[in-house]
Amino acid sequence: MEEIILELPFPPSVNTYWRHVGNKTLISEKGRKYASEVAWLVRRSRRFPANKKAKIVIEVYPPDKRKRDVDNLLKAPLDALVKAGVLVDDGIIDDLHIIRFPSIKGGKLVVYISELKICCSTISNKS
Repeated sequence: MEEIILELPFPPSVNTYWRHVGNKTLISEKGRKYASEVAWLVRRSRRFPANKKAKIVIEVYPPDKRKRDVDNLLKAPLDALVKAGVLVDDGIIDDLHIIRFPSIKGGKLVVYISELKICCSTISNKS
């Protein structure tokens, strides 16, 4: 299977992705807008097969030089790719890498999705 490469807008942080209404937790307006924008951008993208395990590499190009936890940036784009149908479920991701690059105006993510191929285990079952 050929690698899927997608350029996505810089996502909202997980800190602004959720909002609380009473005792419910919902995706914020920012999160919903991001998902809609991603769906529009990837509408012609190939879909990753539902019966395969995925390896995903995400290049993060922040919009500015502020300190950020890169792990806080994963929820919105992965959920958006599922909602857009590129991934059937984010549970198929067994290998995930995040690489931070220097900031660029506006920020962006470049997402590489490929089939995870494992030829042999590096974990021994020996006691």
